[in-house]
Amino acid sequence: MKNGIINVRKEKGFTSFDVVAKLRGILGQKKIGHTGTLDPDATGVLPVCLGKATKVCELLTDKDKEYEAVLLLGKKTDTLDISGTVLEEKDVTVTEQEVRTVMQRFVGEIEQIPPMYSALKVDGKKLCDLARAGVTVERKPRKRMIYEITIKEIALPRVSFRVSCARGTYIRTLCEDIGEALGCGGCVESLVRTRVADFTLEQSFTLSQIEQMAKDGTIDSAIRPIDSIFAQYPAVTAKPEYEKMLYNGNRMALSCFSDYRADGSAEPVRVYDWNGAFIGIYRIDDAGLTLKPVKIFME
Repeated sequence: MKNGIINVRKEKGFTSFDVVAKLRGILGQKKIGHTGTLDPDATGVLPVCLGKATKVCELLTDKDKEYEAVLLLGKKTDTLDISGTVLEEKDVTVTEQEVRTVMQRFVGEIEQIPPMYSALKVDGKKLCDLARAGVTVERKPRKRMIYEITIKEIALPRVSFRVSCARGTYIRTLCEDIGEALGCGGCVESLVRTRVADFTLEQSFTLSQIEQMAKDGTIDSAIRPIDSIFAQYPAVTAKPEYEKMLYNGNRMALSCFSDYRADGSAEPVRVYDWNGAFIGIYRIDDAGLTLKPVKIFME
């Protein structure tokens, strides 16, 4: 079984579930999970966790993301993107400066109402399934963070821009809200996710490339090890005489580690056995005497 994270470049027309299903067939294993839904019409970075790495799916879902989008002004659709049914069309009479001014108002903490065509669940049912059945339910606004919006090109009625944002931000909703603020409506014409945490578009692989690597026996070169996700944390190594305690998932005294440096920090640490195998993430207890496991990846 493969363990680690593979950076998939999702292509248009595939759902995130489709990508997982394809990878199960290519790699011949069931334990695979994606790290957050990407719209079928959207393309780009979709980190997929394999084997033991499925334990970090939620962690990666929570990471910051970056997108490149084309906003089409003057058109409002039911899905908030160009593939939906057109609900309203208006002439676009705004100026470039008005577009720039309005878009910058969306930088910082904003409120978004989740779109009906989304994977968000209400009372156990996905909003997109309800929408397809013609049902609309009330959604409460949610606070979201936009770190930066960079306009790449304005060729009205189209605006190409890059956005850096926190988890849970709907770019389709952002485009609709910008269109509403400009008084002409708007929807997403194209959307590419260019980054999730430190997984970038340039380092991603299409499903066909992954399939070829699997046939060639070079697939391991495309799989990032689990501990790379936690590279920001210091690493410590358990002394060989304490490895039984380590493998049992016990709390361990600081003296059980050959290279632990007590500096009063509560920062998590990466724990390895004496042979360099990654065991998991540990954190010092409140008394500052032992390291306790937070998430174990050893089986």
